[in-house]
Amino acid sequence: MSTPSGAGSAQHPFDVDAFLEQPLVARVATVGAGGAPVVRPVWYLWERGALWWITGAYAAMGRQLERDPRASVAVDTCDLERMVFLQVIMYGTAESAPFDPALARRKLRRYLGGDEADWHPDFRHYADDARLVRFTPERTVARDLSKSAG
Repeated sequence: MSTPSGAGSAQHPFDVDAFLEQPLVARVATVGAGGAPVVRPVWYLWERGALWWITGAYAAMGRQLERDPRASVAVDTCDLERMVFLQVIMYGTAESAPFDPALARRKLRRYLGGDEADWHPDFRHYADDARLVRFTPERTVARDLSKSAG
């Protein structure tokens, strides 16, 4: 069962949905071939109660998730000037999903801006083996570790 994430949730100290809608970097932990944890940064899209990111045959993560779909994801901020430290840690499963160019473009616009003509060519064209990963959180922990600026 997924933990509620919105502003009205008594279980979270801030609006997790609004936080995840920012163009932040997620660190995804999977189980490597030898059983050890493997962590990678990814750009993501938070949509329909799931994190989405682009991958392909080049990435070991796809093979790892086929073998064991369990994953953990951490997204956080560290604003030293304002002393604001927020983090969202999610535990759940990830799976390959059919490639959806519209979803991929929505994700990339968050990081690269709305004018695709300004994007580097590597981001305007998708590899033939491009696919999406959908991470569905089963448990979400949000923490506000901010300090007062005094």
